[in-house]
This record gives sequence, structure tokens and C-alpha cells, in this order.
Amino acid sequence: MIRCMAIDDEPLALQQIAAYIGKVPFLELAAQCQSALEARRFLEQDTVDAIFCDINMPDLNGMDFVKSLTVAPLIVFTTAYAEYAVEGFKVNAVDYLLKPFGMQDFQRAALRLQERLGTPSPTPPTTPTTPTTPTDPDTIFLKTEYRIVKVSISDIRYVEAMSEYLKVYLESEPKPIVTLLSMKKMEEHLPDYFMRIHRSYIINLTKIQEVNKNRVIMDSETYLPIGDMYRETFQNYLNTKFLGK
Repeated sequence: MIRCMAIDDEPLALQQIAAYIGKVPFLELAAQCQSALEARRFLEQDTVDAIFCDINMPDLNGMDFVKSLTVAPLIVFTTAYAEYAVEGFKVNAVDYLLKPFGMQDFQRAALRLQERLGTPSPTPPTTPTTPTTPTDPDTIFLKTEYRIVKVSISDIRYVEAMSEYLKVYLESEPKPIVTLLSMKKMEEHLPDYFMRIHRSYIINLTKIQEVNKNRVIMDSETYLPIGDMYRETFQNYLNTKFLGK
């Protein structure tokens, strides 16, 4: 079980979160508090695994409360203010629920908590269950600001690393999607027609227009460098496709 704390200065919102926690089999409500100060007093005497925390609260807001914790549990922020999303990423929040949210959004956040904590799923029921929704191997979902967007993998032209964030450039969109994600995590979810050619770039091999010395040309305006440690692997790929002497 994942011991949870709910913090919200609005009684109805707090009641709703507590009710949602009660509906998830692997969550246990350890405390519900109407202020960050009340939550701090509880944590001085007890521990929890995760906190569902409102941000905009009097006396001490949720963001400052989380930053003040010496050893912070996993955090899911709940707020009506979308502008806090990027700051929420900076404190490594597991999820960000924008009010008003429903049970489906809450379950998504709960499953992310379970994944981060490695908590085993409850034993499946022995009674027949409804068929699971088929997965789409050509689709991924990326969080950008406060939205979660569906992306067709074959639409991705290339990925660029930018500090802790990634820029994902698409064939169908003029502007890249910016998401908080590591290159390693992205590589794990891309098929074999993608290749990392530089510490900062992963390219869709089917979108290459030209290779010129140490650069891959994706279009007339996009020239991507080939890093030394990736050059041999990329050259081997070219050799398998090269026709000529």
C-alpha cells in the first residue's frame, strides 16, 4: 500500500481527493490537511509515501512547502493554476493535476506513483474481465506544460536535448514539443529506425535528405552534427544502405 497525504485549503476539494484515494486499491489515506503548516506538523511525527498537494494556499503555499522538506515523499500537485506546471517539473513532481480533474486523471497519477515506488499491483480478480484496450505501437504521449499530447512516432523528424528538457520536432508541426524527459528514456521508446548521432540529437533515419561529411542534413535549414562516439555506428548503418563503389 502507498500511504498518502492530501493537502488542500478548500474543504470540498480535500474531500474529493480523499474519496478518490479511497477508490484506488493500492492507496491508503494516512492524513488529510487543510494547510501546509498542518501537514508539516503531521510529518514531524509520521511519514507518508506520497502527497497530493494543492499549490495556492494561504500562509505557506504548496510549492514552498515541498521545497522545504528535507526528505520529500513523491509529490502530485493539484491546482487550478496552469502557470505552476513548469515549476512543478523543477521539483520533480510525479504528476500535475489541473483542477477540475476527474477520477480518470487521478488514476493516471496514482499509477505513476505506483510505478515510481515499484509497488506490486493488486492480485487480479478471478472473474472474467473486459478486454484491454489494444496498444498503438506507433504512438507515444508527451507532457508539455500542463497538457499531455499524443504523438505519432513516425511523425517525429528528430529530437534535440536541451538541458533537462527535450525538443521533439515533428513533420506535421512548425514548432517543436518541449517536454521534461531524458534522452535515454526517449531512446528506449523509439523503434529501430531512429538513431542517436550525437549526445544532443536522435534522428529519424527515414527523414534524412543528405549526409555531408560530419553532418546529417534533414532539410534545407537543418544540419545536425555527428558526434565522434556515434560516428562508427552511423557509418555502419550507411554502409548497409549504400549502393555504389
